[in-house]
Amino acid sequence: MKLLVTGGAGYVGSVVTAFLLEAGHEVTVLDVLSAGHRDAVPSDATLVEEDLHAAADVLDPTFDAVLHFAAKSLVSESVQDPGPYWANNVGGTLALLEAARTHGVQRLVFSSTAATYGNPPSDAPLRESDPAVPTNPYGASKLAVDHMLAGWTRAHGLGAVSLRYFNVAGAYRTFGERHDPETHLIPNLLRVASGQVPHASLFGTDYPTADGTAIRDYLHVADLADAHLRALEHVEPGAHRVYNLGGGGGYSVREILAAVRQVTGHPVPVVEGPRRAGDPAVLVASTERARTELGWEPVRELDEIVADAWAFTCKGETAK
Repeated sequence: MKLLVTGGAGYVGSVVTAFLLEAGHEVTVLDVLSAGHRDAVPSDATLVEEDLHAAADVLDPTFDAVLHFAAKSLVSESVQDPGPYWANNVGGTLALLEAARTHGVQRLVFSSTAATYGNPPSDAPLRESDPAVPTNPYGASKLAVDHMLAGWTRAHGLGAVSLRYFNVAGAYRTFGERHDPETHLIPNLLRVASGQVPHASLFGTDYPTADGTAIRDYLHVADLADAHLRALEHVEPGAHRVYNLGGGGGYSVREILAAVRQVTGHPVPVVEGPRRAGDPAVLVASTERARTELGWEPVRELDEIVADAWAFTCKGETAK
C-alpha cells in the first residue's frame, strides 16, 4: 500500500514507519520536525518537512491510507497554554481529514491516548465503553478528534480506527525515545543510570497498592507498532472503531525501578515525595477488544522493554 504517516519523525511514528517499510509498503512521512528528528525517519521513506496543513498538497488519489501521529502531547504544557493543542491536534487534524476526503483516501488509523479517559472512578482495567472525561486540554483534544472521526465515517464513508494507548517504552532497531523535555518514567530513570542526572523523583509511596506506589500499564513500542499494522488491515469503510492498547496487567513504580536497576546494573537513586494531584492509584487497560477483533497480543515483557530502551540510551551516549 501507499501510505502517509503524519508525525513519522517522532518516537512512535518512526517505529511504525519502520514496521510499514519492512512489510513492503511505500511510505511518505509528513512531519514539521518541531518535536521529531530528521534521523528518526527511515531512509526508505520519503520525508516532507511540513505541518498537517500541507496534507492537501501531499495526498493524492494513489494513497491508500493515512496513519496519523502528528500531535502536541505534553499534558502540563497543554494546561499552561492550551491554544496550540487545539490548533494543531484538532485544527491540523481537520485539515488532514479534509485533504483525505478531497483525494478520496478512505482509511485512517489514529494515534490516540488513554488521557481521553481522565481519572477513572475505579481501579478496574479501562474498557473502550468506559466514560471518556479528560482532565486536561491534551486529552480533550484527542477525544475531540475521536468525535471528528466518528462524524466523518457517518457523513463521508471514512473508515477509521483510534488506538488509545497508555505508557509506551522501549526501542526498535535505531529508533527510540528522544523527548525534550522528557516526562516519562523509564527514560528518566535511564537518564539517572547513564549519569545524565543524579537522581529521579518518586511521587507517592502511600497508594493503596501492594508496595505503596502507583501502578501503570506499560507496552513495548514494537508491540504497539504491530497493533497499528493490524488496525490498518481491519479498517472498514463507514466505521469508526476504538481500541485500548496496553500490556494488560500493569507494573508499580517500584517494580519499574527494580527492573531498571537489574537491567542497567546501576543503583538509580530516587528522591521520594508526595503524590501529584490527580494521579490515580491504578491505571491499566483492558485489551480484550484488541485481542478479539484485531488478533493482537503484546509479547514483550518489562525486562525486554527496559533492556531495549537502555541499549538505545547507551548508543545515544556513545554517539555524543
